[in-house]
Order: sequence, then structure tokens, then C-alpha cells
Amino acid sequence: MAAPRPSPEASGMSRGPGVGGGGDAGGAAWGAGLGPGGDGFAPSALGTREHWDAVYERELHTFQEYGDTGEIWFGEESMNRLIRWMQKHKIPLDASVLDIGTGNGVFLVELSSCGGRCFTVGIVIALFPDEADLSLASGWLLTAKCGFSNITGIDYSPSAIRLSGSIIEKEGLSNIKLKVEDFLNLSTKLSGFHICIDKGTFDAISLNPDNATEKRKQYVKSLSRVLKVKGFFLITSCNWTKEELLNEFTEGFELFEDLPTPKFSFGGRSGNSVAALVFQKTNCGAVDKVGKGELSSPYQFNPAGSQPLRG
Repeated sequence: MAAPRPSPEASGMSRGPGVGGGGDAGGAAWGAGLGPGGDGFAPSALGTREHWDAVYERELHTFQEYGDTGEIWFGEESMNRLIRWMQKHKIPLDASVLDIGTGNGVFLVELSSCGGRCFTVGIVIALFPDEADLSLASGWLLTAKCGFSNITGIDYSPSAIRLSGSIIEKEGLSNIKLKVEDFLNLSTKLSGFHICIDKGTFDAISLNPDNATEKRKQYVKSLSRVLKVKGFFLITSCNWTKEELLNEFTEGFELFEDLPTPKFSFGGRSGNSVAALVFQKTNCGAVDKVGKGELSSPYQFNPAGSQPLRG
């Protein structure tokens, strides 16, 4: 979905869409005057649905012919970073998770509880009883399926949903829900998520040639609608800096955590290759279409971040 600043981390960047989609893909050259000053980024085809429909039609054909699932936007580490955060904060495995702009759906597969690669700590320790093997055991834990069981992926490209559906079917998974959804024009049924994740969709929206500024504002409104109060929004971007994202998500959200990302140096200056932030939805001004105020939820997330508690 996005056309971002070139990122050393994103060596496997190539992804896709959109406004309902966001999970894995590529970058365009970061050129002069392409910053988010004034009305935003310079318009690009990478911000249009037509572009991503064509991309996913090709990727679907490639998968059907060669079994290639495509690349992961921002690389595998971008997925591991988010999964580690969810594990660190003990997000319940049955918490409802929404992947905004799922693209090829590979991140959904990694989050899933099925597929034959689920390992508990006890099993891994049994496999690696010697202290010398603990580092190997840790590696297995990071690459094992995380175990989330209430996962939904949306994308505004029907081709992306067909591709992700084919990949998920090949993995033998049945607990992942997929929907063709334009995140800026949501159906009434999509709401009540504990976790929302964006890896590139907001970037792509920012490049839309048709009033990207208003579309970014609508994105924030849609996010407020689908995410429960005290729920978390995890965003990875290579177009926006931390400070810029804080400015975009001021109404109804507060910064919860700034996730470490790789740094690089160029021309005597240094910076982060991507920004990865966790926001938490606040009570302030939170109104959901299902009803005013805070939605009832089986979880109460601890604002201090130590862990979510069942309520």
C-alpha cells in the first residue's frame, strides 16, 4: 500500500494496498518535495485503488502458478516487532485483531493459532533442555505462530482478498476472517476490535491524488469507530516520522509506546528507517456507531501497559 521513503529495513518491501488494505509491500523513491508539508505528500498512483487492484491481480496469478506468496512490506522483522509487543503486554489470544489493509495476508498467518507451528514454552524447553540451546529455543518461539484466534483482515482490493484467501487456505487455516472493505467507507458490521494494525495503509492513503488530507482525517474517524476504548492501534510507516504521526492522531488517541526500529545515516545525518508507534484509544470524544461512549468489552486494557485484564 504505500509509496514510502526508501528504507534499509524494507529490503523485502513490495506490498500493497490500501484504503482498506495495508500489510506488505513496497516503497517508491523518496524524492525532493515529497514530504508531508502543506497539504501532504505529492500525489501518486500508489495511492489509488486501480494501482493495487492491478498489483494484486499479478500477485494472485504468480501465487497460483508458482506458489509465491509475495514479499512482506517492511520485511519479516516488522511482523516480529509487532508480535513481540503483543506478547510482552500479554494481549489475550482471543482478543479481536483487525489488520487494516491485509494485502497478501501473510501477517494474518503469522498471528494465527493454527498451521502446525504452534509451540508452548514448555514444549520448546522440552525440545531444547540444555542451557546451551536456549538461544535456539528463543528463535523457535519467535518464529512459531503467535496463537491469536480472533483475527480479521480487510482490504479494499478484491484481488488482495482472493490472494490472501488462497494463501490462508494453503496454510490450512480456518479461523481467519477476510473481508473486502474500504476503510474510509466502512460497513456497519465492522466494529469492536481490541487491536488494530496498519503496516502501510495510512502511507498509501497519504498519496491519494484525490484530496488526501480529507482522506487522512476520515481514516482517523474510521479507526475511532472500529477500535474499542482503551484498545491499541499499532502503526508502522516509512512515510511519516513519529512527530508527524503524533500530529495526525491527536483526536481520541494518545501515544502508548514508541517501538525501536533500525537507524541509518546518510549525508552526515541519521534517522530511523521507519516509524513504529502504539497508540491507545482514549475515552475523550469516543463515540461509536453502535452506541455512545465506551463499548462493552470482555477485556479491560491496563493503561499502564503491564497487561490486559479480563473484566
